[in-house]
Amino acid sequence: MERAPIFVAGPDRSGTSLMFAFLASHPNISMVRRTNMWRYFHGRYGDLSRPENLERCLSDMARYNRMRHLRPDRERIRAEFLQGPPTYGRLFALFHAHHAERRGKARWGDKSLHTEHYADRVFREFPDARIVHMVRDPRDRYASVRRRFGRDVARVGAATARWLFSIRVARRNQRRYPANYLIVRFEDLASAPEETMRRVCAFIGEEYTPAMLTMEGAPEHRDKGGNSSFGKIEPGVIATSPIGRFRTVLTGAEIEFIQLWAGRDMLALGYRPEPVQMAPARRLAFFLAELPLNVGRMLGWLSLSAAAMRRGIRVPAGRLLDLPASPGGA
Repeated sequence: MERAPIFVAGPDRSGTSLMFAFLASHPNISMVRRTNMWRYFHGRYGDLSRPENLERCLSDMARYNRMRHLRPDRERIRAEFLQGPPTYGRLFALFHAHHAERRGKARWGDKSLHTEHYADRVFREFPDARIVHMVRDPRDRYASVRRRFGRDVARVGAATARWLFSIRVARRNQRRYPANYLIVRFEDLASAPEETMRRVCAFIGEEYTPAMLTMEGAPEHRDKGGNSSFGKIEPGVIATSPIGRFRTVLTGAEIEFIQLWAGRDMLALGYRPEPVQMAPARRLAFFLAELPLNVGRMLGWLSLSAAAMRRGIRVPAGRLLDLPASPGGA
């Protein structure tokens, strides 16, 4: 019997890549990332028992640039898929299982951002699956976002919305699937990696092995300098310097906004709000200008994201590669 798959979920800049690197270094687990199968492909092609629907889905999945590292064999996938129930879960599993087989691994997993929003679909297709959801202090997460994309006075509103949307869905998933859904803090993973990964291994039903902390199964992550957007880190080092970085990166107004809107959820996860010092004139400008602007950005982001998930999200056209037609299909 195939072992239950493992999914790593959470928003960007939350430690999902570090968790991916640890799991990918387990001798039994083949991990891949950024396939976005649930976001872009699940349910979008209709009934897969109809050959034309299967061919459209299979063709787009094989052409998706972020799935090329799985080296999908369309003919083999098609032949094996037709031997069982025509579900999207089975189709996804064949892509992963063939890749795991080539790597000599008994179990597969996937790290794609925002998988938490598709947890009901995941567990409908794979009732025994395990989802590990990474969460990070929203202030440090936003500091990392700023480091990557630069400062925009209204960006903190959207970033706070993304964090709130993710963590509230995660807590709902954990209540609904208590044996199958685990929330892990980035801070625990970085500061106590062995202890945290022992807990994760117990959750997924695997024996902990020290090889996981070498990150040897994810050299592209290990060799670029690890888990920080700030400064150069030696390959293979698990850095704790990103923890609390917001104190030297964010403005008082940005910290105030995040704590104002996310404070209750932060406390529930062990992140304590801190006093913010601002001059009276600066505080007045915050409440009169920046606060309304970012509230609008936050609410707008939440509304647009919820609507997009309801109607489904298409694969960006630029990410579909031109490939030779498969002999057995489109």
